[in-house]
Amino acid sequence: MLLRKLHFSKLVIHLTFIAMSLACILPLLLVVSISFTDERSLMLDGYRFWPKEFSTAAYQYVFSGAGSILNAYAVTISVTVVGTLLHLLITSMLSYSLTRPEVTHRKALTFFVYLPVLFNGGLVPQYILLTRILHLKDTIWVLIIVYLVSTVNILIMKNFFRTIPDSLIESARIDGSGEIRTFFRIALPLSKPSLATIGLFVAIAYWNDWMTASLYIESQNLRPLQYLLQSLMNNIGYLQSNAQASQSMEAAIGMLPSEGARMATCVLAIGPIILLYPLLQKYFEKGLTIGAVKE
Repeated sequence: MLLRKLHFSKLVIHLTFIAMSLACILPLLLVVSISFTDERSLMLDGYRFWPKEFSTAAYQYVFSGAGSILNAYAVTISVTVVGTLLHLLITSMLSYSLTRPEVTHRKALTFFVYLPVLFNGGLVPQYILLTRILHLKDTIWVLIIVYLVSTVNILIMKNFFRTIPDSLIESARIDGSGEIRTFFRIALPLSKPSLATIGLFVAIAYWNDWMTASLYIESQNLRPLQYLLQSLMNNIGYLQSNAQASQSMEAAIGMLPSEGARMATCVLAIGPIILLYPLLQKYFEKGLTIGAVKE
């Protein structure tokens, strides 16, 4: 009887996770299908998981300025890679120093790091700092610096470094290892789960950021992918509204692949970043539990 209950509970758990997985996968498949469906077919037949009338018009419209799209991809990839690496380096070094008892004024430094959680200066001071003081407006560094430090990530890494036995650090010092070598050769390799988890979230934040570019970027060569796609969607909405005002609804729909283009931009935006999940999966599960249990 107990064995049957266990089998039934496992079945319920498996079915629950299957349903949750389908709830995540099916919308993505529907988005891909819509992006390859003819616009007229979408209006007449509705959404389908398999295109009734296959068409690449949406992608042709998005890639009509192929040079801009490729340049935006290059900017976004550069900002994401450099920003994520710098974020992980700064976060891990600061978090490690906050866990070492021999650091002078460690408690005051911890309070200074935690202070932004309580008080946030807001957008106006940030704009003045980046444009008037640091003179980073219309530079690629302004896209990087906005997510360079995160108090939450510092606290997460700090809790993880606390789990490293002090005896391990002391053994390295006895063997003649300095602080920098101990950090890079012992502490940092042991923190791969936390680095992978934090790095994934930071990379997604960099990849999806378009607000920073709208505030600080004027040069077309420095526009990231999300900002370019956002501008493309605004242009589609503007052109479609004008077309509907001067022509019939049918003619307006036939002129612009508005719905398909929206879904095509979604595919282009999430395609590269979603490939990170399989690569970091073995670290991601372990990293989610960091700081959940405190001894």
